[in-house]
Amino acid sequence: MEKTVQLYEGKAKKVFATEDPALCIVSYKDDATAFNGLKKGTIAGKGVVNNRMSNLMMQLLEKSGVPTHFVEELSDRDTLVKKVAIVPLEVIIRNVSAGSFAKHYGVEEGIVFDEPTIEFSYKNDELGDPLLNSYHALALKLATKEEIETIKKYAFKVNEVLSEYFKTLGIRLVDFKLEFGRLPDGSIVLADEISPDTCRLWDIKTNEKLDKDRFRRDMGGVEDAYKEVFKRLMGE
Repeated sequence: MEKTVQLYEGKAKKVFATEDPALCIVSYKDDATAFNGLKKGTIAGKGVVNNRMSNLMMQLLEKSGVPTHFVEELSDRDTLVKKVAIVPLEVIIRNVSAGSFAKHYGVEEGIVFDEPTIEFSYKNDELGDPLLNSYHALALKLATKEEIETIKKYAFKVNEVLSEYFKTLGIRLVDFKLEFGRLPDGSIVLADEISPDTCRLWDIKTNEKLDKDRFRRDMGGVEDAYKEVFKRLMGE
């Protein structure tokens, strides 16, 4: 399958059309951004880690009953996916207090919740991806009631499957962001990516951060953190 026209370029990926109107090719970049694009940089090798990790996670989730856009890994950076219309809701699941949750609610990082939380953001860079609830999403016609219920069900299932999986790698899944898309028949599938860009991943024993927070917070060792996650994924 060959790339034809570039359809979109985001902060971390490019999306290309193919000769099949139902399929696209996603190409992962090493570009890194934070704070809605205010901070920019490069993380060497990030595109490879994010592409290959996303594909592994998507295949794991498919086996667990979560439908995804994944079709086939084409190369280290390129993947064939089903073309979807992205639902403009970012879905965040949190298992441990961190990042904006800790900041907004004045709590320290690292508090393990009794049960996971879910929150939605309106996927809109110009507005800074504001938080919203399901009533706002319905009012703005971002999704139907049935779609929101489906998205919630899938998001919690993703958390269940990935939390258990990462535990086997000595990693705690602190929180993560998901995006979903609609196929032409209207069905909802998991889209976008699952990577150290979109997940907070802490070493279970040391709480060392193995994700994009190292870039956001100028902690150094960013490439090494991504490589460490990849190494554990590959069982090396």
